[in-house]
Amino acid sequence: MQLDRLRKDIATEKVYGETKDIEVSAIRTDSRILGRGELFIALKGGNVDGHDYIWEAVRRGAAAVVCERYTDGVRVPQIVVKDARAALSRLAAAFYGDPQKKLKIIGVTGTNGKTTTCRYIFSILEKAGKKAGLIGTLGTFYCGISLAPDLTTPDPIRLFKLFSDMLKSGVEYVVMEVSAHAVYYEKVLPVRFAACVFTNCTQDHLDFFGTMEKYAATKKKLFSSGRYSFAVVNADDPLGAEIERTCPRSKSYALESPADHFAVIREEDLRGSEVLFNLEDELVGVRLRLTGRYNVYNALAAAACARGLGVKAADIAAGLYAVDRVAGRLESLGTVNGGEVFVDFAHTPDGLQNVLTALKERCRGRLICVFGCGGNRDAGKRPIMGEIAAKFADFCVLTSDNPRYEEPYAIISAIETGYRTYSRNYVVVQDRRKAIEYAMRLLRENDVLLVAGKGGENYQEIMGIKYDYNDNAVIEEIMEKMRTE
Repeated sequence: MQLDRLRKDIATEKVYGETKDIEVSAIRTDSRILGRGELFIALKGGNVDGHDYIWEAVRRGAAAVVCERYTDGVRVPQIVVKDARAALSRLAAAFYGDPQKKLKIIGVTGTNGKTTTCRYIFSILEKAGKKAGLIGTLGTFYCGISLAPDLTTPDPIRLFKLFSDMLKSGVEYVVMEVSAHAVYYEKVLPVRFAACVFTNCTQDHLDFFGTMEKYAATKKKLFSSGRYSFAVVNADDPLGAEIERTCPRSKSYALESPADHFAVIREEDLRGSEVLFNLEDELVGVRLRLTGRYNVYNALAAAACARGLGVKAADIAAGLYAVDRVAGRLESLGTVNGGEVFVDFAHTPDGLQNVLTALKERCRGRLICVFGCGGNRDAGKRPIMGEIAAKFADFCVLTSDNPRYEEPYAIISAIETGYRTYSRNYVVVQDRRKAIEYAMRLLRENDVLLVAGKGGENYQEIMGIKYDYNDNAVIEEIMEKMRTE
């Protein structure tokens, strides 16, 4: 594609060099994989500045450079912009033919519940006979194609390539998770969403955003005027209530507050719940096969969104019922010595409390929990999660999660400071595999074990290396081992 055509929608401050008749064969942000005739975007990151690699990009044959500051002596055109990340999103969209303009894209944001809410919406659309795609933490899915997960919200070059591929395959709707980081880095800037869904805002990512106020403001930015056709927001969440008051074309859902969409939980157990939904005065009986009050919230958000898209009540109920599992989201792995084993991604204070509460209400024996916290992330939530685990679980095995570049025992120690204010009923087993086996061997009739923090992740990150690891696989191996003893 010609460079001048490609850059027509980006805000340019100054252009150095002649850009006429330059053909761009690809867009890159990594100089190491750049080839001749490709466009290099110099991005400033937390640890690396792409401007330091402009010369390398030129040596590798870059056709031109998009940057935030001029580099003297470079012999290819330099397009200077105020915000290179915003420019990247618009350039990526243009390079792939602006597929976002031809798709109905539903964006789901929130600290917790994005993955399950997206899965519910995707299932409802399929039951309604729509051709849909799904992008999120667990990967990308459309038309029988499954792609391995990357980031919660892929970076723009990959994201708009996915949109383009989906469009070519006949996809009409795309349901996607939109992380706060994605909003901050303008990954979805060119997208005007058919619907935006807000689940909740609780503590997470303060290592990056610094304060809850900045974190919340970033999420709220997705609901700026002109970015969506309609919004669906959780009125039981303070930020959700604020979005509903201040943002146009918003519809609310709630279990406690007055709302456009609400629900009554009739029955609930470890295998799901019977719920009556009121969707703007139309009553819909629904059987959910995912347990927990928080999953009623997720299902209600999905139902409200589908309602706004014009989906019939029968298809909403059928789509919700069809979801019997979401990988790593309160997933039942079976029984050991009469006790049930569950895996969940809960890695925030609110997420851990929601899951433990759901299990505690239905547990007739002891509730045992295995969990840790990630390294080089929001350290402030570690003692808080320790307190929550001590309050709601009868016994815990504190272990390692993704320690990254931190010492695992230092992370566990921070969890202990909160845990010990409420209980001493715990042990520390730093090796996660051994911690899970220790906990499984404690199980007796009617006990419940929750292995929390990693969910469907297929790796454990230690000192910059991602080792193959999956909680489900480890649990199944231990079950087999115990059966043969």
